[in-house]
Amino acid sequence: MKAVWNGQVIAESADTLVVENNHYFPPEAIKKDFFKKSVAHTNCPWKGVASYYTITVDGKENQDAAWYYPETSDLAKQIKGYVAFWKGVTIEE
Repeated sequence: MKAVWNGQVIAESADTLVVENNHYFPPEAIKKDFFKKSVAHTNCPWKGVASYYTITVDGKENQDAAWYYPETSDLAKQIKGYVAFWKGVTIEE
């Protein structure tokens, strides 16, 4: 699977996990040069507190377009540290 934004592959892995129709990419699958940690956080009742990344490609910024759970509940431990996308980031095979 590939995560693509602004014409650039920003993550790629054959080992994504699908939870609630979102592909979660292993942390080593993201191309870190495009990612900057955000101050944003949200809370999921069953997964835990999500942290976010802002993605920058060719000078264009996509604020909080990727999220991950640095710590998870026991129910979501399989996606701890894995990264998922939204805000126009497409997931392709």
